[in-house]
Amino acid sequence: MMEQLSLIATSAFGLEAVVKRELSALGYEPGAADAGRIFFRGPLAAIPRTNLWLRSADRVLLHVGTCRADDFDQLFDNTRALPWHQWLPADAAFPVRGKSVRSKLTSVPAVQRTVKKAIVEKLQDAHGTVELPETGAKFQVEVALLQDSAILTIDASGNGLHKRGYRTHSGPAPLKETLAAGLLQLSFWQPGRPLLDPFCGTGTIPVEAAMIARNMAPGRRRHFAAEAWPWLPGELWQQARDEAADLQQAASAGRIVGSDSDGGSLKLAEAHAVIAEVAGDIHFRRRDFADLHTGDRFGCLVANPPYGERLDNDERLHALYRDMPEVLARLDTWSHFILTSYPNFESIMGRKADKRRKLYNGRLACTYFQFHGPPPGRDEPDDAEALRPAFGQLPADAAKQAGEFRSRLQKRARHLRRWPGRGITCYRLYDRDVPGVPLVIDRYDDCVHISQYRRSEGPSSDGHQAWLDLMIRVVAEVLEVTDDRIFVKERQRQSGARQHERVSDAGFDRIVEEGGLKFRVNLSDYTDTGLFLDHRITRSLVRERVAGGRFLNLFGYTGAFTVYAAAGGAAATTTVDLSATYLRWAEENMRLNEFTDARQHRFVRGDAMTFIRELPETERFDLVVVDPPTFSNSKAMTDIWDVQRDHGELLNLVLSRTAVGGVVFFSTNYRKFKLDAEPTGCDLREITRQTMPEDFNINGAHRCWLLTRKE
Repeated sequence: MMEQLSLIATSAFGLEAVVKRELSALGYEPGAADAGRIFFRGPLAAIPRTNLWLRSADRVLLHVGTCRADDFDQLFDNTRALPWHQWLPADAAFPVRGKSVRSKLTSVPAVQRTVKKAIVEKLQDAHGTVELPETGAKFQVEVALLQDSAILTIDASGNGLHKRGYRTHSGPAPLKETLAAGLLQLSFWQPGRPLLDPFCGTGTIPVEAAMIARNMAPGRRRHFAAEAWPWLPGELWQQARDEAADLQQAASAGRIVGSDSDGGSLKLAEAHAVIAEVAGDIHFRRRDFADLHTGDRFGCLVANPPYGERLDNDERLHALYRDMPEVLARLDTWSHFILTSYPNFESIMGRKADKRRKLYNGRLACTYFQFHGPPPGRDEPDDAEALRPAFGQLPADAAKQAGEFRSRLQKRARHLRRWPGRGITCYRLYDRDVPGVPLVIDRYDDCVHISQYRRSEGPSSDGHQAWLDLMIRVVAEVLEVTDDRIFVKERQRQSGARQHERVSDAGFDRIVEEGGLKFRVNLSDYTDTGLFLDHRITRSLVRERVAGGRFLNLFGYTGAFTVYAAAGGAAATTTVDLSATYLRWAEENMRLNEFTDARQHRFVRGDAMTFIRELPETERFDLVVVDPPTFSNSKAMTDIWDVQRDHGELLNLVLSRTAVGGVVFFSTNYRKFKLDAEPTGCDLREITRQTMPEDFNINGAHRCWLLTRKE
């Protein structure tokens, strides 16, 4: 049995990105997404875990193989060549179902017969028998022909994953549970935030929301086809169910409300909530849409109103949509997410949606219209215009800026989309590229860090907060991140003690990886995060050159260079910084990577210049990193530090404590910096271009020199 299985999660068209995020959250790395299929790999345990936890996927399939199928002979031969015997025992029941899309092999029954015959011959040869009684466990084989390729799979789910087990009856035009979960995950709603579905019907959207809020595994109440497979241990299913039970949480504090004008549907909704064990988390009420109101603020309305295609298309339906803008305007601080196929919907609303997504409700093509209100947690300003409601407007120049910003960010996101697959999960996406949008945007895994620089009209001017909210919404949409994963800070010119200033006490920490190493970043509390992304290549150069040498990190900050040096096999490391906070942070980063020998790794709190001057004459280092601040007037220093004025003295001091043949990496982010005079006793070479990562090429972020100590 293979240690890593090739698997596929299928989804409705338009929900592929949602399923990919769900797979990532479970710890699996999704690969390509193609026409409702998301390929991924995982161990045996991935089959029970994904079946239990995936909310928006339709099925989990075991991917046996993909092959050419130009004709029936080729389909037969290539199918027979696949390792069916690894999965199908001699007594397996293996019916075959298929479909054909734009393939030369248009007869699906003939395709099914060909695949069946190929598998039979393969199993007869592999198991050494002509008898295949098909009395054992069921392995539903699927063949999907797309043009000249055949994707061959075994269904591990059985019934579709939308069958959670709580919905016993359906009302008119029912919404699949998987689509309801997808709508919620495509919205800005998060547990703790108010949620309203004014067309709740039999309660699918509120029930799915309550299950998300409780972190309930959606498949916990049902069984799956793969539970009968003899080679998939029952212990793995029990472990997955135990995990689901352990991770389930108490109800969220946020209000979840479902309303509908049909009393019969509401009774079913209440019954479904009871079966799903979330009845206490949802407030159901009978109410016409025209009477919609709530005292809650900054919530999300997620709705699947009647469209007309499946229901009686009468004047009442037209009246409902005509009245919709006026009704929704009562929820002026809310965001509105509406799935419909009703024609000319945006014209009726009187504005373009902030975002649109094509989805399918069953076989019916729909659009998910998203009208974004202000984010939660903001106090209402004195000027009501500064708080943009979902159906309000910003000045035309802001809309133009947002459009240009969106286009640039989309282009950068597409360009860098493969970087996580290369092991780079922290990188720069945007650096003041669009005039009038002075933001710097960095990605840290699933989080986004935004630095806002002063606009020409100043951040305190009227309307700035609304402008910033608009740009944040663009970021959230393009990068598909939720509000709670976006961190915004005002950035000013670094000077004095403000260079690493604490700006908050929120305490949002994250462990991220770079170069196979772990680092703690703080996205909320400090001007900088604790990991300078522009030195990604420089850190790698340190790791490559330090083996067996003595390493010194001056102005050590959080010790990222030290971690790389330790990983590269440094015989000893010394990290120097004035800040006790950052030295502790550096020690923590070293512990995260299991570099804990205090005899080998030294941390010194003090002024870098003083440290170098007071070093014993005999102490030498083989590799030194010098990455000083531009300015510093810390109380712990005797003098004000100025990199332009003081770099010559510093570098000469450092070289005097560098071993012959040893190297110094000197870097600064001071854009106006000029190397006044070449330090004595060294070969000097500027390596800025070689050390600048691709994501920083446009504007740059530092200058860097390599100094080699001569005899």
